[in-house]
Parts: sequence; C-alpha cells; structure tokens
Amino acid sequence: MKGFFKVRGLDSQRISWCLYDVGNSAYATTIMAAVYPVFFREVAGSSLPVNLPTAYWGYASSIALLCSAILAPFLGTLADLKGSKKRLLGLFTMLGISSTALMSTVDKGEWFFALTLLVLSSIGFSAAIIFYDSLLPHIVPISQMDLLSAQGFAFGYLGGGLLLGFNLFMIRSLPALTGIKLSFISVAIWWLLFSIPIMIKIPEPAFVLKKEEMGTSTLISTYKRLKATFTEIRRYTEVFKFLLAFWLYNDGIGTIIRMAAIYGSQVGISMTSLVGALLLTQFIGVPFSLFFGKIAGRIGGKRAIMMALIWYFGLSIGAVFLRTQWHFWALAVGVGMVQGGAQALSRSVYASMLPKLQSAEFFGFYDISSKFAGIIGPALFGLITQLTGSSRIGIGVVSLTFVLGMLILAKVDVEKGRQLVA
Repeated sequence: MKGFFKVRGLDSQRISWCLYDVGNSAYATTIMAAVYPVFFREVAGSSLPVNLPTAYWGYASSIALLCSAILAPFLGTLADLKGSKKRLLGLFTMLGISSTALMSTVDKGEWFFALTLLVLSSIGFSAAIIFYDSLLPHIVPISQMDLLSAQGFAFGYLGGGLLLGFNLFMIRSLPALTGIKLSFISVAIWWLLFSIPIMIKIPEPAFVLKKEEMGTSTLISTYKRLKATFTEIRRYTEVFKFLLAFWLYNDGIGTIIRMAAIYGSQVGISMTSLVGALLLTQFIGVPFSLFFGKIAGRIGGKRAIMMALIWYFGLSIGAVFLRTQWHFWALAVGVGMVQGGAQALSRSVYASMLPKLQSAEFFGFYDISSKFAGIIGPALFGLITQLTGSSRIGIGVVSLTFVLGMLILAKVDVEKGRQLVA
C-alpha cells in the first residue's frame, strides 16, 4: 500500500490537497448519499404522500446543481482574473459547512426547510470543488496527475468512510433521531478541520491580468474574459469532445450517487443496510481508486475510464432487478470498484489538456458539464418515479447515458489535446 501513495515523495502540498478530499467526502457520504436522504424521506418529508419525498429530493438536487452550473463559469473566471482560487474555495466551503450544521435543527414535517439546506449546502460543496480541482495542474506535472487525482479520491473514500462508520455507530447506539442529527454536526466539524491544511500549505497560483483588463470593473472584466474563454474552449477540440462525453456518462454516475439511498429505501432496504452498504462502498473505493491511478499509467487514463464505464453500465442494468438486501450490498461493492477511478481519471485527463493559467476558468466549464449532467439525471429519475410510481424504470433510463458517453469518449484524442496546450 505504501507504494501506491508514493508519488516521488508525497510532500506536504500534495498531502494537504488530498486531505481536503477527506473533509468534503464526509458531506458526499453522510449527507448526499447515505443518512440525509433517508432522514428526509422518513422524518422531514413524512407528511408527504408516499412517492413525493423521492420526487422532491430529485427536484431539489436538480435545482442545486442548476444554480451551481450557472455560477460555475463566472466563479472560475473570477478566480483566474483576481488570483482568488483559495479565497473562493474557503468562502464556498464555509457555505457548505454552515448549511450542513443547520440540518441538525430540522424537525419532523419540515420538508421545505430540509430541502433549502440541501440546496445551499450542495451549492457550497459543488462550487468549492471548482477551485479545489483547479489547483491540481499547479501541484504536479502531467505525468503525475492521474496518480495524484486517484490518491485524492482514495484519501476521500477513506475519510468519508471512517466518519460514516462513526455516524452509523452513533445512529445505532443513541436514540435514532439524536444519532442522526449528531451525524450532521459531525460532518460540519470534520469538513472544517480537514479544510485547514490546503488553506495553509498550498500557495495561491500565479495569475495574469491582461492589459485591457487593467482599470476596468471586476464584473466587466470577468464577463469579457468569460466570453473569450468560451470562444477559446471550442478551439480546444479534444477538450470540447471530452466535456461532452463527460456530461453524458457523469449523468449516470451522479444519479447513482445521489439517488441510491432513497431508491433503496423505497424498495424496502432498511436504513442500517443502506448506510452499511454505502460504508462498504467507501472502503472498497480506497484500493480501487489507487488501482485505477496505477493502471492509467500503463494503459492511459482514457482506456481506464472506458473500463469503468462498461462496468457501470452493467451495474445500472442490475439495479433494475434489485429486490433484496444482499442485492443492494452486491451493487454497493460493484460501485465501489469503479466510482473513484472513473471520477479521478476524468478530472486528471481533463486537467492534462488545459492551459495552466486558465485552470479555474476551464474547470468552471468542467463543472457546468458535471452539474448539467446531475440536473438531468435526478430530475428525470424523479419525474419517471412520480408519473409511473416505479423508480426501477428511472434506473433503466440512466443506463443509456453510459453508452452515449462511451461512444463520444472513444473519439477523444488525449495526446493531441496535450500537444496543443504544450
């Protein structure tokens, strides 16, 4: 295992970057995936008709992602223009942390307040990732991006899994509602603590202010640069094709992450099994994220992503036939094997084709692609569930996004994209 983590010396900057993933992964596991969805269905949304909590959760997730997608390019451009990647990272991290802490105050039937906090915390979580990801090209050379990105996910899976395990212990040991609400507070504290190293150890990357941007207002300069970057990104044809492929296959990945627990709850899986299976996913994700980082060094990041997507397609078909507890556990194992690898390598392959001085701007567009994928998936899942009364059909539709994503990804020439930047 030690060899996996060695990247010509895992120095303090790289460790600090990875530790942020430890912090925000607690939100992804406890809030987004495992505990809060079930809490919303069984407590906050208990006054709603049987199918509406699932549908409303899908709608709220889509609204949060839409807001994030609209803000992403502006925020990314602003970060590059003003050299404020870390400042904006801190600001949106605090939005996510404070909204998460307030979830502990939600009471039975307060479904609208619960969804409002979900939207705010999701915006903070998603926007912060833009600036976190944009630091990757400034820490390591292209040859090490795949492995460091995979290590970030491995650290995140380990950290998110450890806290989820602790929260599961609290939920089972304390009166149910007390343990659940304390788990929300624990996420806020955990996220805060592991955000400190990146703010201290990693310096703000260099930035360039163009001559025509000097003396103009920030809003006007940001708009002009955003417009120029939007025109420019289309000239990076391989980046543009990759974004389209990512938009499609990440739709499936994001929907599975956000809807798995509430889908399992609706088909009758107990909360203990839901949280336990998702906890297993976290720990399986640690070695397999590192495995994908290593294998990408041998066969290339693009081919490794294709392997993960083929596996994901099979999992999404299998989810349609989910009936028992062990089915859910088996699917959790399967997702853990590819989830971190697919996301880590998508990030590093994209980062390797970007101009460094515009990393936040380009990651703003990456975030758009990611968020619009997440908007369509949960919204479609929620709509199909509401119209048909069955969430199984929604899962079946999600499987098509992996096929479409693979077809476009096959046409991306990564080496050509890297040569254009060089």
